[in-house]
Amino acid sequence: MRVYALEEHMVTAAVTEAWRRRDPRLAEPMMKWAVSGDVTPALLDLDEGRLAAMDDAGIDTAVLSMTTPGLQNLPAAEAVALQGPTNDALAAAVGRHPGRFAAFATLATPAAAAAELRRAVTDLGFHGAMVNVRSGERGVDAAEFWDIHEAAAELRVPLYLHPRAPLPAVGRAYYGGFGEPVDSLLATGAVGWHYDAGLTLLRMIVSGLFDRFPDLQVILGHWGEVVLFYLDRIAVLDRVAHLQRPVAEYFRTNVFITPGGISSHRYLRWSLETVGAERIMYATDYPFNRERDGSARRFLDTAPVSAADRERIAFRNWEELVAGIRR
Repeated sequence: MRVYALEEHMVTAAVTEAWRRRDPRLAEPMMKWAVSGDVTPALLDLDEGRLAAMDDAGIDTAVLSMTTPGLQNLPAAEAVALQGPTNDALAAAVGRHPGRFAAFATLATPAAAAAELRRAVTDLGFHGAMVNVRSGERGVDAAEFWDIHEAAAELRVPLYLHPRAPLPAVGRAYYGGFGEPVDSLLATGAVGWHYDAGLTLLRMIVSGLFDRFPDLQVILGHWGEVVLFYLDRIAVLDRVAHLQRPVAEYFRTNVFITPGGISSHRYLRWSLETVGAERIMYATDYPFNRERDGSARRFLDTAPVSAADRERIAFRNWEELVAGIRR
């Protein structure tokens, strides 16, 4: 059984240098961790160290993606200048290790991103893009980002929607007051950015984005960023949103779910009941979460699912999605 992992992060030295120029204090929590934390060597490694970690986890192929906030916290001109070289570096890593690596594009949203997505897919062979939920102060549901969604729909490539730390004012109001590192973790990996990402996906739905581009596919990590577990309540939107279908239906036709490093069979059972095995794929959130001693494969091998559904989650859903890409 082949195992693909879809949220496997990296960074380049050029991007970390740009982050430092933009914000010498590295105020957004994940930047500081990425630049000078215990994960930094693993993020920078696109060769033997990463392959060894994949072998240890039981991962056959990792789909590489730039860690948050990517280029989406940079001035437009600087982000545009970096996106091409970043994707070329990713393509080179895939070329060095064919079959072991694939890639999601890094985009300078919204400026010039649609054209770069097309180049990354048609020229570099990428399988979609990793898009963080916000660029500057604007969520990617906003109208200025729709050309990216249109390009993804035309190419039939997925956009992996990834969290970013909440806006500073939101962080202070909802997650601050306890000191570090509690404030930062409340705002990010504990709960804050999951609410933020799930809400962004809901905004994409109620904006009519998927009615406009019915072929658009979004991948949502961390078992659906909270909203998957609240669809029965979210259904109150159906009376007022004036969409073509109930909100929950978009999750079953336009959204894929991954664990994003949360190895929970309980969450898997809920996701199976909510969206079905055809809408679930695998991800480890490397290197922020590290699977060891075959634990990634063991999570799948011991999952309470049929053999056919296990294969769907491990490799078949991804391979079918990739087979439909228009290059």
